[in-house]
Order: sequence, then structure tokens, then C-alpha cells
Amino acid sequence: MVGEPMTRILVAAIVVASCAFGAAVHAEDSPQFRGVGGVGVAETPLPVKWDKNENIRWKAALPGRGLSCPVVVGKRVFVTACSGPDQERLHVLCYDVASGDKLWHRQIWATGATVCHQKSNMAAPTPVTDGKHIYALFATCDLACYDMDGNLVWYRSLEGDYPTLVNNVGMAASPVLWKNRFIACLETSGASFAVGIDTATGQNAWKVERPKVINWVTPLIIKNHGKDEVLFQGPSDVSAHDPATGVKLWSVAGSFSTIPSPSFGDGLVMAPGGKMQAIRPPSGDDKAKIVWENAKLATGYSSPLVYRGLVYTISTRGIVNCADALTGRTVFSQRIDGTFSASPLAVDGKIYFVNEEGATTVMQAGAQPKFLSVNNLGDTFLASPAAAGGALYLRSDNALYCIAAKK
Repeated sequence: MVGEPMTRILVAAIVVASCAFGAAVHAEDSPQFRGVGGVGVAETPLPVKWDKNENIRWKAALPGRGLSCPVVVGKRVFVTACSGPDQERLHVLCYDVASGDKLWHRQIWATGATVCHQKSNMAAPTPVTDGKHIYALFATCDLACYDMDGNLVWYRSLEGDYPTLVNNVGMAASPVLWKNRFIACLETSGASFAVGIDTATGQNAWKVERPKVINWVTPLIIKNHGKDEVLFQGPSDVSAHDPATGVKLWSVAGSFSTIPSPSFGDGLVMAPGGKMQAIRPPSGDDKAKIVWENAKLATGYSSPLVYRGLVYTISTRGIVNCADALTGRTVFSQRIDGTFSASPLAVDGKIYFVNEEGATTVMQAGAQPKFLSVNNLGDTFLASPAAAGGALYLRSDNALYCIAAKK
């Protein structure tokens, strides 16, 4: 269980100084994949209507492709990208929230394999921030920690440490943070494990073996009766671990997806697969168990959304399904136009669905499918949207958009 010593950690001399800078993450920030808590929910109102000439605060060019979401903390927004003939050039960029000005841009060479499915790329995992540092994990298993000003704190080549850690379809699971732990789940047919890395040193604090099967699911941190747990979803079970030590706490067997990630709300873990399965975590003498299943809530690439007592999913072909979160009873099913990879986002009583063709459909949250607008930017969006401070952030392969009402 204890992490073995790593040999390929570059620790920069600025590590001590950098810890004095940066601000804590706040509720209005979006510090990781799917925002605060990883559940795709924010509350500060966003614009409902926009186009190329309306409510676009700024648009910034990107140096290459990426499926990673933007992450936002304070006055800065971060995004990763990849470029080069073999996607071997890896980029971390920082922009000013108000103006879109590029504050800094760092690049590293990939040390791991760059082979992947044509729909994916080496900037697939979303970076994560604690407000003091930005941690960028790439599909090459290169991992870099920078301070808010772009100074390198430490770097690791995880494939260098674990040479059989190779997924020739492409790595995509995003990392999460818990206190002083950077947690990533790296599952392949070779080396396959979850790891908790000390955020100050870049060294393993713990490492647990995972099934040797290709999996792209992002970990999820939940609070179960006041105690933090990190969940890992694999094809045959969902397991909860202590984020401080990696010790396994409980698990539920079933048939689950290896692409969309679970969500959490109303005390239930929504675990996607061929059917949605709602898991109630253990309580007292009661063991964890699946309390309902609904095959209509199957998803493609996108993760489920739990919001105001309802659970929403969208299929690759644009079927929005909604069910009661506590019972799994289907509430409605409605088609919208487009092909969907991005996960839905809930903000201020509204649901935002972003399709690959560049259109965002805004729907009123609730038991009736009331659609408010369709907003087309004429770009290609596969990454999930992010919301922070009343602004919506969308990234394509070419650009990062900040959508916000004019002040």
C-alpha cells in the first residue's frame, strides 16, 4: 500500500518560495473536471443566449488540440493542449479571466507513448488546481506541477517510472485533489493502479493496484456521513478508498462503464453503464448497495448530472433522459440536435448541453423539458464546459471561449 520511491522526479528549486503564493479555491471557481466536487453544478447565473457577436467576453487562440476542460481559480483560467506531428509537444497555458490575455505558456516534451484513438489526444485529462498550484497530467503520463506564475515546482514521467503503463487507445481519466493528495487512476492492460501523490514533493504517498483493463473513468470524492472517500469506478465494481492512505473502505459489484464518470447527489452515487445504477454508500450496519437501475439513463461519453432531485443524462445521439434521483423513475425523454461528447452542466436552475457541432442548448431544469435557447459558435466542442464567476468557458481544438454578460 505504501508508495514505492520514484526515480524520475524533477523538483525545482522554487518549490519552497512558490508555496507562499496563490489563493484558496472558492465556491465560484472551477478547479477540476466538472467543477467543484466534480459534479457539474454551479450557481452564479450565466448568459442564456449568445453568438459570435453577443456575450462573448473574449476568445483566445490555442496552440493545439485538447479534450481537457478549462479550470478556473480566482482571476486565472488554465487549459492544456498538445501539438506536433505525433502530439509530442505538451502545453500548459494560463489566461486572465477578465481580458483573455495570455499570462504564461509552458511546454514540455512527451516522454510517454502518444498513440491514441483519432477522437482523443494527449491533452485529454483535465488539469486540477488547489489555488496555489496547477497540476497538469497528460495522456502520455507526463505530470507537471506549476505555481500560479508558471514556475515549475516538480515533474514526473509516470510511464518512465512504470514502463508498462501504456494505453494505445489513449489515457483520458482526469485527476482530483484531496488536501495534500493528487489522486489519479491509471488503468491499462499493463501497469494498472490508483495513486495518491504528495502535492509538495511529487512522490507517492500511496499506490493501490487496479484491474488490468483499459479504463477512462475519473475518480470522484464524496462525503459519506462526514467522512471523505474517493471512488474508483471500473467495469465490474465501484470501490471507495480513504483518500489519505488508499485503504479500501467498501465496494459494490456490478456492470459499469469505462468511459463516463460517476456523479453524486441526494446521498446516492450515480454510476453509469449500460444502465444507470444508483448506489447508496454504507451507513452504520447497512452495507453499500444498488438501490435502483434504469436502462433509459445509459450514456455514451458524457457523465450523468444530479440536480435538484433529478438525474439527467444525454446520449451520444442527443437523447436527453431525466429521472427521479431517489427512485430512478423516468420523468421524460427528449431529443435535441447534435452529437454529444461533453457532459451537461447545471447552473442557476438551467442545464447546458454542448454538442460537437458547436451549439449549446439551454434547458430549464425540472420535470418538463422546456428549452430556452440554442447558441451556435460554429466550432467543434468535445470538452465539457466549465462555469466560474458568472462566465461559461468552452474549449475547442483551436480556441478558448469566455462567455459572459457585459458589465
